[in-house]
This record gives sequence, structure tokens and C-alpha cells, in this order.
Amino acid sequence: MATTQPSTPLKFNGAGHLTTRLVLATLTGRPVRISQIRASSHTNPGLAPHEVSFLRLLDAITNGSAIEFSMTGTTLVYKPGLIVGSAAGYGASSGVVKHELPRDCARGVSWFLIPLCMLAAFSKAQVNVIFTGSGVITSATDKGDVSVDTVRTAILPLYKNFGIQNNIELRVLKRSNAGPSGRGGGGEVQLVFGHQVRLPKTIHIMNPGRVKRIRGVAYATGVAGANNARMIDTARGVLNQFVADTYIFSDVSSAPLIPAPERNNAAAKKKIGVGFGLSLVAESSTGTLYSADVASSAAGGEAPEDIGKACAYQLLESISQAGCASIVAAPTMLTLMAMGSEDVGRLVLGKEVLGTEEVVQLARDLRVFGMSGWGLRDGSNQGDVVVSIVGRGVGNVGRKIA
Repeated sequence: MATTQPSTPLKFNGAGHLTTRLVLATLTGRPVRISQIRASSHTNPGLAPHEVSFLRLLDAITNGSAIEFSMTGTTLVYKPGLIVGSAAGYGASSGVVKHELPRDCARGVSWFLIPLCMLAAFSKAQVNVIFTGSGVITSATDKGDVSVDTVRTAILPLYKNFGIQNNIELRVLKRSNAGPSGRGGGGEVQLVFGHQVRLPKTIHIMNPGRVKRIRGVAYATGVAGANNARMIDTARGVLNQFVADTYIFSDVSSAPLIPAPERNNAAAKKKIGVGFGLSLVAESSTGTLYSADVASSAAGGEAPEDIGKACAYQLLESISQAGCASIVAAPTMLTLMAMGSEDVGRLVLGKEVLGTEEVVQLARDLRVFGMSGWGLRDGSNQGDVVVSIVGRGVGNVGRKIA
């Protein structure tokens, strides 16, 4: 976060890549103006409930931020402040921020966690946030959000490459799948991110290595634990042909209860977020992580064997895309590289990963926020591309240099 930045806001259109642009604005200190947010929608124009909730989260962990909406919610002006984390006196008197997600939230909690982890590394103090409420979905979703288990096992370990590895913990206090129509869940998750750095280290990750082990978590919420055994057996039947060292942990929990007041009983509650799913992570000999995540649909009707097989094949597809970062991990690694010290960092990506809409748009947004362009050249393996990024040296103005 820079201390002196131009006051003229950067202009964007549309609701796409909203969290990425808000994160980059907060890290660089540049105000943004986002217009035409679902302006063509006749039923639900403007910001969605989960996007408003993310803005409230930004306001909770920063000091001095200014957020302005238009009457219809189709225009947003965001002027970032200093990232203070969960420091007492800045919206969290006890040092813990409790962030409640609305019941009509249609995104998994990982949609909030991944950008929050990015900001937490540059905070003035540790970030301790508890996501609670009837809108918390801890499983994978039909919108493409990964589960909390994938964030914990495939995203957080990436920060170790940048010298960020101490006092970082992600706890699942209460599990939940997506509720009816894919909205709401009633879960509870706590993120403790206590390692803040002045500048991320420059990385040179060039060798993807060979996959040596596979780990995973099968979870069943409010359904019989036998579903986990069926998913694990099917997934192992596919994966054991390639890697013998495969272990999948089974987690069975009851469905969460959320308030559902009735005419004659104001304290009534009902179960929500019933379902099951599987999260898999493959680790290579050089520490590269590939992940896959599949959960049962909110509509039901899927067999556990189908979930297990689909997740195993999804993991094999992720491995076949090669490179040193999966589609889920690439945006986090590329952004941290751009924020690092003023040196050239290198990362090998598969062409299929590099060509995704999210990565291409990230490169464009980084240029808009004043970052250097990327250098691309063919890697030593067919299908690999070496991405070279010169760090901006933005750093953490809230942290003193030791």
C-alpha cells in the first residue's frame, strides 16, 4: 500500500473480477470507480448480497476506507484505507472480527477467504476473522468456488514460497453444504493469519516435479457417513493406478441449524446445508500442489460414487495441465509476485492455466494499477510457459522494518 497515490479513481465497468480489483485497490492505495454493475438486469441490478458483504469485510479490516454506492447499486466508488487487520480498537474490540454472511449468499466462503488471505499478509496486525451466519457455505459450490479444505491444503501452503508461513490457521468450526437453490448454509469458519511481511520474497519456481502423494478430505454433512466411504473407495480406485501413496480423511458432521421463526414458535430452527463432497490435493516432489473439489448439488440426486469419480478425474486433469501452479492457485501466486521486491520473479505455468479468463484479466488489471507487464517464453517442457514478473515493491506500510 503506497502512502501517496493519485486521487483520481481508476475506472472499471461490470461486476466481473470485483474482488480482484478491490484487493488490488487496497494493496496499492488507488481509489476505484466501478460502473455498470448488472445495469442491464431488470430483476437484480447492482451489487449482489455477497458482494456487499465483501465490502463490509473490507471496511472491518481497514481503517479510513470510504465506500460509496449509487441509489441503484450499479456504481461503486471505493477509496481504500490502511489494512489494520483485527487490531483492537479498529472495529474489533476483542481482537476478533465476526463477519456474518446473509442467508441469500450464493457464494462459498472461499470466495471471501482467498482475497482476505492476500490482504492479511500486508496487514498492520494479525487478521482473525470468524465467518458466521446462515449464509456460510464451507463446501464447493456450483458457482465454481472451492471448499474450505482446498483453501487450507492447496492455497495457504503457497504463502510459504514467499516467506509467509508462521501463525496461519484455517479452522472449520461447523461444516455446511449449499442450501436450497445453492444459497445459504449455516456453517462457521475461522481464519487466523498472524504472519505479516514488509515485502514478499522473490520466487523462482521452474520445476513442477512428479506427483508423489495425494491427500484429501471427504465430508458428509447431515447424511450418513457411509457416503464418505463410497466416495473414498471410488476415488482411490482411480488414483491408486497412478500414485500408491493416497490417503483421504473422512469427516462426518451433523447439519447446522438456522433460525426459522414460525407463527406459533418464534424460536423454531431448521436444518440446512445437507450434502457431501470430496476435496483432493496432489503434491509433487518439488512441492507443487494440484487440487480438485466436487460437492453434491443442492438439488440432490447424485450418488457418492459419481462425486468420487468426478473429483479423481478433475484432479488428473489439473495435473495434466502441468506447470507449477493450478488454476486455483495461479492468481494468488502471480499477485504476490507483482507485490514483491523490485526484482524479477519467475513461475512456470501450463498454457491452459495461463490462457484462462481469470489469469488474462489479472494481467490486464495489474497493468492498470501500475504494475509492470509480464514476460513470457516457452518452458523446457512442452506446454509450459515461463512467466517473468518484476515486483512493484509496494510492500506493507503498516509494518516496521526489523
